[in-house]
Amino acid sequence: MKVIVVGCGRVGSALAGLLAAEGHDVQVVDRRPKAARRLPDSPRIRFHEGNGYSRAVLRTAGIEHADAFVAATSSDNSNVVSARTAKETYRVPIVLARVHDPRRADIYRELGIPTIAGIHWTVHQIHRMLLHRHLSPELSFGNGETLLVRSDLPDYLLGRRLTEFEVDGEIRVVEVTRAGRSLIPTHSTPASSGDLVTFAVAATALGRLRAFLDKELGT
Repeated sequence: MKVIVVGCGRVGSALAGLLAAEGHDVQVVDRRPKAARRLPDSPRIRFHEGNGYSRAVLRTAGIEHADAFVAATSSDNSNVVSARTAKETYRVPIVLARVHDPRRADIYRELGIPTIAGIHWTVHQIHRMLLHRHLSPELSFGNGETLLVRSDLPDYLLGRRLTEFEVDGEIRVVEVTRAGRSLIPTHSTPASSGDLVTFAVAATALGRLRAFLDKELGT
């Protein structure tokens, strides 16, 4: 994945380091050249000095080929302008923005841009939304360590007991919505076509759940 991160403060630099460590290519933009000192030494990270809403800077960072864009500066105004530019002008597939003033979240929502607030779990929440975007958490607990996630089941899982999908300490099936009615599955409840399953999952195991649900029969 090619990701542009605008803002090289605590959140932006930590996110860039995390993504680079996982093998993603990260372009970081910040108007303060000294901010580059926050970044880890990685061949997968490149720093660009300038404003995140400057089209010249964004083109230099490769926005025309970016898979994702994260606006993570300390300014809500800068974030909304740069995020909107990425989404509307360059059609970047995934655009996320950090919001400091919750009252401004409605502005982003109207633009179709998901927002992230808070301090302690911002980096991990952005990371989760970038890499596991089709498993959107319905609810999170603590500082985001445990999540509730709902998902349809692929056809190859139909007929199997729902408890087979569980991993001790990581993934638990807690509810199934079937034909419009909710039920708590028993040990022998099989998966049926059209089931919408609610999983309680550790944030660290979200990738494992995604791989399980994405797996196709015979692969």
